[in-house]
Parts: sequence; C-alpha cells; structure tokens
Amino acid sequence: MSADHPARESDERRRNMLRVAMISPYSLTIPGGVQHQVLGLARELRRMGHEVRVLGPCDGPPPEPFVTSLGDSLPTAANGSVAPLAPDPSAALRTLRALNDEAFDVIHLHEPIAPGPTQTSLMLRLAPMVGTFHAAGDVSWYRRLRKGVNWLATHLDHRVAVSVEAKELAHRYLGGDYEILFNGIDAETYRRPGVARVAEPTVFFCARHEPRKGLEVLLDAFALLPADHRLWIASDGPNIDDVKKRYRGDRRISWLGRITEPEKLDRLASCTVFCAPALHGESFGLVLLEAMAARTPVVASDLAGYRTVVTDGVDGTLVVPGDPAALASALREVMSDASLAARYVDAGERRADQLSMRRLALRYVEIYRDVLAREEAEQIVVTPNRFVGLFEERLLRRPRLARLQDTLREKTEELRDKVSGVRRDER
Repeated sequence: MSADHPARESDERRRNMLRVAMISPYSLTIPGGVQHQVLGLARELRRMGHEVRVLGPCDGPPPEPFVTSLGDSLPTAANGSVAPLAPDPSAALRTLRALNDEAFDVIHLHEPIAPGPTQTSLMLRLAPMVGTFHAAGDVSWYRRLRKGVNWLATHLDHRVAVSVEAKELAHRYLGGDYEILFNGIDAETYRRPGVARVAEPTVFFCARHEPRKGLEVLLDAFALLPADHRLWIASDGPNIDDVKKRYRGDRRISWLGRITEPEKLDRLASCTVFCAPALHGESFGLVLLEAMAARTPVVASDLAGYRTVVTDGVDGTLVVPGDPAALASALREVMSDASLAARYVDAGERRADQLSMRRLALRYVEIYRDVLAREEAEQIVVTPNRFVGLFEERLLRRPRLARLQDTLREKTEELRDKVSGVRRDER
C-alpha cells in the first residue's frame, strides 16, 4: 500500500462530506417528538461522516456538543398543546449569524412554517433547503400565516412529510409535492437486555400532559383493572396537579413527573405494556416505535398517525379513542395473554428495525446531494432575500451562479486592463 493511501482516503472523505444545518423550531432541551427526531438524525448523519450542526432554542445548556443554542424558548399555543418556540427578534438574528458563519451546503428545516428559526431561515434563503413537515391536525400557525406562507414555501427545494396526515395538512395550506418518509429510530438504543420485567402487570404512560394525549381516559380505564395492576405516569404540564388530586385515592398509580431519557428507556423495557391513549393530533407514533424497539407490547388509540406504525392485531392493539371501557379491555387482554404479548413483541421488534434511523439518514443524504446537483446545474438558484442582499459582500456561502458572476466580473476587469495597456503601448 502506498504511503499516500491514507491521505487519499481522507481527501475522499472530505469531498464526500456534506455540511448540513438542521434547524428545530422547538427547544432542544425540552423532550418532544420533533426534537428527538432532529437530534437522532443528526447523530446518525455524523456517524456517517457528515458535518451536521443543529440550531434551535435551548432552555439551558445545549444537549449535545453539535447543538448551537439560539436562545430561550417562549411557550406558544399550537395543536392543542403548548410548544416551546422562539419567535423573537433576538433568535432571528442569532439564526442569521449562525447560518452565515458556517456557510452550510444544505439547510434542513423541521416544521418549516413554525414561527421562529425555521421560518426565519426560509425567509433568508442562504442555501438549498429541505423541509420536513411533522405536524398533523389543526395547527395555528398555518391559519395565521396563510396569505404569506405559500410564498415562503416556494423556497423549499424538497419537501418531506413524516406521515400521510402531515402531508395532508401541509398540502392543504401550501400545495406542492411531498415525499413521505416515516420517522426513524435507533433501535439498539432501546434494547436493554440487562433490565428485567416487573413482576406486577404494569402499564406505562409517557407524554406531556395535554388534553389531546388522553391521560384521563387511561386513568378511567385503569380504574376498571384488577387490584394487582400498576400504572406508571411519566408526565408534567399544565393542570397535572389537578389530575393527580382527582385520582389520588388510587395507590396503584405512580406519578413520576418528567423523567430522564435513561429512566424512560429502563421503564419502557421493564413495563408490561405501553399505552398511548391520545384523542387526536398525532401525525406519527414515534413513542410506540420506541416501545416496540424495547420489546414491549403496545396498546394505543386507533388514530391515523398511530396506524402509520401499528397494525392492529399484528404488532399491537388499537382501540377507539376516548373509550375507557374499550381501553381497559384491550390492556387486560394483552397483560393476561402471554402468547399474544409475545407475538406483539416479535412483530414490533421487526417493525422497529424496518424504520431504522440509518435507512432514514441514507435517504436524506440522497436528497441533500440531489438539491446540490440541481443547484450546480442551475435548476435551483439560491437568491438571498433583499434584506440579506444589502450585506451580500459578507455572505460566506457563495451560490454557484453568484460565483460565476464574480468570475465573469473579474475576467471582464482583467480584459479591460489588458486592452487599456495595449492602447497605452500603441501611443
């Protein structure tokens, strides 16, 4: 092997490496499905050798070294819940500075229309942009910004939706074409062979307390289960104390509050069944996929977003939303029928492997390279908005067309100088 072989390999890796900005509108220090997906995808892409930096609000120290904080979040009503967004001017200025300082090849926006950093990035238009739409149901920012949103969305060079429901919501307000790519999961993270199942039949619920999550339905259903059953509730949020007061007489219930990620992984692996009794507004059942990867049976509401992950009777049980009696019956059946639970565990593990984060990351790399190839072929022309154009000389990323214009300008100046020199010599 020649001495320069390692150097050639290193050069090749650098040529193949993509510099990607991945932007979250939600605080990256507050647990949530979109945040989990953003950080997980960034980790996988970095493992593959790409330089990925995650930008987003952080209410405290950034959760990973590759995260750039854009400031604190502000609680904002959205889709029946309170979202930790950062729509303030200071976050917009930090977004502009971070995007320009790093001169990314591609900007990947999660929830592109959400107020805050992703919407700011759409308006700035500093590089080819990929947008991933997560939300389903009725989201306030689509209604409020409808007149201007269609124009903003034209800055996206490739649109992805995480489910059919997310695609339908985005298309209703924005039009356009969408590729459906289900969320991914690093299944090995959830497999905890050293964690034993608890002896008592135990139901686990893990979600922020919001009416649409259906916690009260689960509590009413649990009241119908035998005395030897247990319920773990990992939840915080508005009015959770009022809920605890109403059900404080049931000593079988453990109120855990907000738990750490390691504790969540252990409880997913040690409970008897995981329950997601949501009433509406779920575009994808990521938490169900996590339970499946942990080899735990799932019982959930029969929502379109959850059907993206679970096939009723194959790898889990789906029940009518908002029906405590039906939910209690399903939970009782899964916890009492060992053969059914084992069948769900095996099928669920296969489903989690199908939706691996590596497969998702590989497809996104293809998308990134495609938009860059289209920019190179001038099918995509990155034109920063007029405000940014006032500071064009300070932009570190120079789109191909701008570089060509600069080269042409330089060559014209060189030719003009040569012609002037020839004329002087002739005189």
